[in-house]
Amino acid sequence: MTNGFESTPYCGPFTTAEALLSTWNLDPWLIAMITLSFGALLLHRSKVGFSSGKDSALAIAFVGVIVAFVSPLCAATVALFSARAVHHLVLVSVVAPALAVALPWRALSAPLALAATTAALVLWHVPAVYDAAWSSVGIYWGMQVVTLLPAWLFWSSILHPRQSGEDLLAHALGVGGLAASMGFIGAVLTFAPTGLYPQHLIGSEAFGLTLLADQQLAGLIMWVPGFLPLAGLALWMVRRGWKQGFAA
Repeated sequence: MTNGFESTPYCGPFTTAEALLSTWNLDPWLIAMITLSFGALLLHRSKVGFSSGKDSALAIAFVGVIVAFVSPLCAATVALFSARAVHHLVLVSVVAPALAVALPWRALSAPLALAATTAALVLWHVPAVYDAAWSSVGIYWGMQVVTLLPAWLFWSSILHPRQSGEDLLAHALGVGGLAASMGFIGAVLTFAPTGLYPQHLIGSEAFGLTLLADQQLAGLIMWVPGFLPLAGLALWMVRRGWKQGFAA
């Protein structure tokens, strides 16, 4: 979907609201990479043994990647910063935990993976970094990688099936930390006095929003579907860990 100019974002050019639902990203390089990547993951799964739960999780991860990079959501991220917030949540809160269930990858401890994930999310929202990712396809994909991989590592530790009560309590702090990161970013976006991402000025107006209103909507997305489910999961883990501690 790129036109070869570095100033055009990867999912661009801008698509009107009327044409959005019919705008799918059929970039052959992207389709090839998704096919090869999930083909390799399936091959690995066949070597370690299939299970219905893990295969369902891998299917969810595949669908999440399609939604994020192939579906009209990709084009929507060019018009609306709020769509970019949805895109981030799909990667961090859907694709990454699904990959962690299907293929756990514990190369980093949960605290280090959480720090890396938080740093990536914060970087995405620094206007200068956002502008660089907007203007360069290479930086755009680099930011996607540094967002997804540490989140995959983080959830691999958090969603370990066999955890003691102490593990659950410790990991609840990690999930709470990720929720806090989402809440902090959401607060900054919601209460900033001006729009921080002028790249979306034309797009937001085409969708009937001001630049600031689109940014505030992104903040609410980071708060409600971003913060609240993670906070709920953290509380559930505390409750379960507390019960296991007493049972022991």
